[in-house]
Amino acid sequence: MRAAIFDLDGTLADTSADLLAAANACFPQTCLTMAEDRALAFQGGRAMLRVALERQGRAWTEETVAELYPRLLEHYERHIARDTRLFPGVEAALDRLALAGWGLGVCTLKPEGLADLLLRKLGVRDRFATLTGQDSLPYKKPDPRHLLDTIAGAGGVPAHSVLIGDSQTDRDTAANADVACILVTFRPDGLDVGAMNAAGLLDHFDDLPALLDGLIARP
Repeated sequence: MRAAIFDLDGTLADTSADLLAAANACFPQTCLTMAEDRALAFQGGRAMLRVALERQGRAWTEETVAELYPRLLEHYERHIARDTRLFPGVEAALDRLALAGWGLGVCTLKPEGLADLLLRKLGVRDRFATLTGQDSLPYKKPDPRHLLDTIAGAGGVPAHSVLIGDSQTDRDTAANADVACILVTFRPDGLDVGAMNAAGLLDHFDDLPALLDGLIARP
């Protein structure tokens, strides 16, 4: 079976506003803004906390970050889909792929529980046969086994599979696994993915089924 495996943050959904809000909730005053820090949101919770601490001029260590991180996760879980939205065309594209016989999965660096919760809140969890998060396995992206195990869970084989992502990490993961990679061009922070030598670039989810068919013939 052919398998289409998706990253989550920045690929299926714009999660930046809710991630930044969770980081800000760890401090008395707002330290991070959408205008300045949208790109930072996709670097992870600890990265956001480090920048927020620096902006406050506070002396901090990685222990400080580790102490704040559970508070960030708690706030994020409670407000996980307040402002997060699927990118236009996601649901229709997933339905078209399923009808065409593609196995669908999610391979994300988000903790599995939060990824599962978010996909359920967004109404698309049942579209995916499998979900592997940051803590699902002993390894994670860019380790190829994270992707390869997700492909297997979706019923696919690597030679007939594609990873759809939004970052250099996704590109590296696919290359390490010898799997084709498509990168989205609409990541909210405007990251230039054109120089990453992906097998394809996706401007809108309406174009995804045809793009995948052009890369992976029906086995």
